[in-house]
Amino acid sequence: MYFRFALRLTMVAGLLCMLTACDPNRVFEQNIDFPDSSWDVQQKPAFTFAIEDTTATYDVYFNVRHASAYGFYNLYVKHTLVGPAGRVGPPLLHQMLLMDPKTGEPKGSGTGDIYDIQILALPKQRFAKPGSYTLTLEQYMRQDQLPGLMAMGVRVAKHEEKK
Repeated sequence: MYFRFALRLTMVAGLLCMLTACDPNRVFEQNIDFPDSSWDVQQKPAFTFAIEDTTATYDVYFNVRHASAYGFYNLYVKHTLVGPAGRVGPPLLHQMLLMDPKTGEPKGSGTGDIYDIQILALPKQRFAKPGSYTLTLEQYMRQDQLPGLMAMGVRVAKHEEKK
């Protein structure tokens, strides 16, 4: 049982590495695993990244890894962004649909009972000053423990207009 789980996890991680390795627009990407595959309300993952080009616009994504055991079709997350000049905008609450509300089918990609989904959270974000920025996430659901949520992450990429 453990071997199959480890094999699936390795396959998913390898696939993610291959998919993101050839992206010249990516500025930052990091995922943080939750102990016991459960996000506790006290855990507030923080992601620090550097912005050098203040003339560019960026897309900020949230990466979510969850198991089919996750008990909800959605996830509420509040973010706070702090930069060299202090807070960037007000904290915002995001509702992410991880599964189809009617069918219960997971969104994103998955192997077995583990699913990964990347959600555009801050499209065309501008950063006024060069330097380090920290994005902190808080789960905003109605229970303290969220079993089945395995990891959260942040990806920052230069915005590219679709042709």
